[in-house]
Amino acid sequence: MTQHERTVERATEVVFHRLRAEAEGAARAEPMLTSMLNAVILSHDDLASALAYQLGRKMGEPDLGSLCLRDLAMSVFAADPAIIAAVEADLQAVFERDAAARGYLQPFLFFKGFLALQSHRVAYALWRDGRETLAFHIQSRASELCQVDIHPAVPIGKGAFFDHGTGIVIGETATLDEGVSLLQGVTLGGTGKQGGDRHPKIGKGVLLGAGAKVLGAIRVGDYAKVASGSVVLKDVPPGCTAAGVPARLVNCPAGPDPAANMDQTLVDAAYDYVI
Repeated sequence: MTQHERTVERATEVVFHRLRAEAEGAARAEPMLTSMLNAVILSHDDLASALAYQLGRKMGEPDLGSLCLRDLAMSVFAADPAIIAAVEADLQAVFERDAAARGYLQPFLFFKGFLALQSHRVAYALWRDGRETLAFHIQSRASELCQVDIHPAVPIGKGAFFDHGTGIVIGETATLDEGVSLLQGVTLGGTGKQGGDRHPKIGKGVLLGAGAKVLGAIRVGDYAKVASGSVVLKDVPPGCTAAGVPARLVNCPAGPDPAANMDQTLVDAAYDYVI
């Protein structure tokens, strides 16, 4: 095992230890949930196994049952341990950025934005390995259950946070760097019907507000933010905020790490430059 692999293993052990502790407390407080908590978390030895079980139980259906999905997820996690490191960062991101999160247990069990993101991480791994039909099956199932539609070809960096999740749509050639935060109703879409590179590239630590639409093969730079309800059709420079329909730049820089701070405020002064 390499030094990096040992570091990843220790990090996921810390997260899983806290997740188990919260599950144990919940089982004591709500005995009627003990069986579920034991099956999903307490009977497992690590985060990968618990997540595989959770994905299987939530995503399973008659044509591809829970046990098959659980085994599939476990094989994906075993082949690429970096996925579980990303999951751990995603879980921490929810806890740190969502004021409604009481800990790790709540998002792990109940938050569909987190479930949709982890389903996508499995689908993306399958797509990358050339198993496109199975990847589309996972994507379609996640869309049905969570109302989150992410093309399985989209790479998403670690520490992502999908708040609420409902209505998020991300097109095939989009990319998202690490540490991004997306609220409900965000669209990363294309324009026209041509193929090729046609979707946005979202930089590190970007915050996309509720209902934001970013369209075309444009870039939203690192630590930028897009205000709720805005329509962005041109590049947003790093550290800037875009707001309006069509969007314009309203403050540069936007402030440190808006995705982590979940800061959706705008300054009063607006630039005349329309993006």
